[in-house]
Amino acid sequence: MSAPIDHGGGVTAAAAAFGGRPQDWLDLSTGINPCPVALPEIPTSAWHRLPDSYLVDAARRAARDYYGSGDTLPLPVPGTQSVIQLLPRLLRQGSPFAMTDDKIAMADDRVAVTDDRVAVTDDRIAVLSPTYGEYARAFASAGFAVDAVDDIAAVGGQHRLAVVVNPNNPDGRIWPAEALAALHDRLKSTNGLLVVDEAFGDTDPALSLAARAQELPNLIIFRSFGKFFGLAGLRLGFAIARQDILACFEDWLGPWAVSGPALSLAASLLRSDMAVIRRCLDDRSAALQAALGTAGLRIKGGTTLFTLVADRRASDIYTHLCRHHILVRKFDYAPDWLRFGLTPDPAADNRLGAALQGFER
Repeated sequence: MSAPIDHGGGVTAAAAAFGGRPQDWLDLSTGINPCPVALPEIPTSAWHRLPDSYLVDAARRAARDYYGSGDTLPLPVPGTQSVIQLLPRLLRQGSPFAMTDDKIAMADDRVAVTDDRVAVTDDRIAVLSPTYGEYARAFASAGFAVDAVDDIAAVGGQHRLAVVVNPNNPDGRIWPAEALAALHDRLKSTNGLLVVDEAFGDTDPALSLAARAQELPNLIIFRSFGKFFGLAGLRLGFAIARQDILACFEDWLGPWAVSGPALSLAASLLRSDMAVIRRCLDDRSAALQAALGTAGLRIKGGTTLFTLVADRRASDIYTHLCRHHILVRKFDYAPDWLRFGLTPDPAADNRLGAALQGFER
C-alpha cells in the first residue's frame, strides 16, 4: 500500500508544530465554502431511525433536479472518496468492463512490477495531472499501471479508464464539455470508462456533463456536496452513471451507507436558493484575490473556492504563515506552489493581509 497523501485540513498537526490551539488557527488549506449555509430543520426520525428508502429517494430526486441529470438518479455516497476507492474493483470484477481472472492469467507474461505492486500493462489508467492524488493512489494500490498525463490527447486505446477533474484541483484548469464528450467516445470505442470529477463544479454549472449522462453510457461523474455548501464534515457526495454501475457502487457500499440526517439535508438544501451562496463565494473569492495581489503574489490559477499561487519562496511563505497560525496548502510535487482557500470574513481578510505584508522579501 502506498503512503497516505498529505491533504489540506491538517490544522491539528500544524498547531502541534507551530503552537496555538487548532480552533484559533485560520485554516485556508482546503477548498471549502468558509461560510456554511444555515441548516434546515432535520426531522427527529432522521436521527432516530436507520435511513429508510423514502429519504434516499427524496435526496436522489433533489440531486437529479439540481444537477440536471434527466432520467438518471444520482446515487448518494458517504463522500466521493468512498467511490474513488471502488473504481479499481469496478474494472476488475463488477461491470462489463471487468478484468476477469482468465484475462489476468492470460496476461501473466505482460506484467510490470513496481515496488510491491503488480500491474497488468495492458490495463492502464490515465489521470489528467497534477490533480487530486487519491485517484492515482487507489489504482496503483490495486495493482494498475497509472499514467499521469497532461492533456486529454494523451489518453489512448491502452487506457482502460481515464480520470479528469473538472475544474481541476489545484490549478483550476477547465475542459470544455464537448472535449470531454469526445474523449468519452474515444474511450468507449475501446470499451473504456471516463470518470469526470466535478467536485468544484457547483460554482459554474455550465461545465457539468450531468445533463448528458444518458447519452454518454461509459461516463461516471462524481459530485461533492460539502464543498459548495460548506458542510464537508457531513461526508456526502453523489455519483452519476448508468444504472448497472451505480448498482455496483450501492452493493459494495452496503446498507445505510449515507446517514439519515445527511440525506435529509441534501433533499432540502439542493432545492434552496443557490444564487445567495454563489454571491457569497464570489465576494469571498474577490477578497482573497485582493489580499494576494496586494502582497505581490502571482496567481497561477484556481476556482471560486480556492486560488493557486506560484512563487519561488513558497516554502518560506508557508512557514511564515504557520508562525502566524494561518494554514495554506503546499505541494511536494510543486515546491513553488501554494493553494489558498477562501477567508470567511473581512476580519480574516485583514489577518491574512497583515501576515503576508509582514513576510520579508
